[in-house]
Amino acid sequence: MRRVLGLVLAGLLTAGCTASEPAAAPAPASSSPAGPGGCPAERAAPDPDRPVVDLRFSLAEDRRTVTGTETVVFTPDLPTAELVFRLVPNGPDSTARGNRLAVDAVRGPDVAGSRYEGAQAEEPGGLHVVQLRSPLAAGESTEVALDFTLQLGGAGFERLGVAEDVSWWGSGAPLLAWEPGVGWARDPFVPLAGETAASPVADTTVTVEAPADLTVLMTGAQDEPTRPREGRRTWTAHEPVARDVSVAVGEFVTAELDVAGVRVTTGVLPRSGRDPARLAREAGEAIERLADRFGPFPYASLTIPWLPEAGGGIEYPSSILLATGSGQVLVHEVAHMWFYGMVGDSQFRDPWLDEAFASYAESVIAERPAPQVTRALAAEGDVGGSMAEFPDDRRYVTAVYAKGAAMLLTARERAGAAAFDAALRCYADAQAWAIATPADVGAALADLPAALTVLQEAGALDPEDLPR
Repeated sequence: MRRVLGLVLAGLLTAGCTASEPAAAPAPASSSPAGPGGCPAERAAPDPDRPVVDLRFSLAEDRRTVTGTETVVFTPDLPTAELVFRLVPNGPDSTARGNRLAVDAVRGPDVAGSRYEGAQAEEPGGLHVVQLRSPLAAGESTEVALDFTLQLGGAGFERLGVAEDVSWWGSGAPLLAWEPGVGWARDPFVPLAGETAASPVADTTVTVEAPADLTVLMTGAQDEPTRPREGRRTWTAHEPVARDVSVAVGEFVTAELDVAGVRVTTGVLPRSGRDPARLAREAGEAIERLADRFGPFPYASLTIPWLPEAGGGIEYPSSILLATGSGQVLVHEVAHMWFYGMVGDSQFRDPWLDEAFASYAESVIAERPAPQVTRALAAEGDVGGSMAEFPDDRRYVTAVYAKGAAMLLTARERAGAAAFDAALRCYADAQAWAIATPADVGAALADLPAALTVLQEAGALDPEDLPR
């Protein structure tokens, strides 16, 4: 998921460059108009035909090698003759640190074969394509199992890594790359500090076998681990609406806190000097503030392992890999539970739909001075650019994070805070567990023309995204 390496509205991310990339895939039409005049009576439910995913990981004694099996039951809403999985660890930023994901075998009654596709990632490739013996019709299901090996690189803040007391991996298994209503997302990888995935929510079970002296913190509501056997224990969690998962395995000291029915579990490393109970309280405060703005927290649990200090955070559904003491970054990552976790988007085509909203959400604890907002809104670049359109990290962060947040703050001021907040709650409820598009935001703001004007002038909405 997203990386935040500092206070993003100040534009602290710099460095990196990328060559020209293919244009983004077309977005589907707006699916569920919402707004003050058309707000859904309740939050949308997840698709009953969403994928069912069973992930089984085993961390070796070297704490750098993870072997696993992913079993997927997939029911497409469009005909398809293949399944496409995104291999996030093979992206340029990840492989530079020594991470690598390989698919060792593919099984299933309908499987005819499989192959890698490059997608501008490193070897063995950024996509793994499973070919079926015959096409699936919409509504027809198939089951596929993939055996894989994940190699974790060195220390430093990334989705995957190893340090003295902990190993962690996010997006560490093949990620189903289906966008309902559109099809397979084959978007290229880019060498920027951002993501390029699009994946549906799935009913997901995660099982991790690890050395018995370590504690596992991961996506989903966790059961108690098994008793040690031959020096190892097994941990299991379930998340019924996960687009992706993260796992951290280490010598964690943990704390738990109930926040309005949400079980918050935090873990810190023994020599970190951190207090897990304090982190749980801070996370709970973030949940309460954000729920006041955007509606109820989307998950039954939130797990936060605190990794070695490296200046950032990466959110996953109901889990955050945290590597900073910044309260603003913590709020940003918790806000992603609503924006990308619940209200999904194509991270390649429309990165602003989660990053701009999460950056804007930081305002619940840190009000931005008007001159700073004005400067950020005047910055170069369109908020709505795809990942292919930003030549480096600085311009990506400036446009999507800083300008995007300033755009939403300005729209709220001009439309009126109460009306704008109500419209965004309608948007979140209408697009829950789906993959949203800019047109869905346009529909949500249909009765707030002043807000629509701000978003259009900032380059977030094109004319075709405006309500008719």
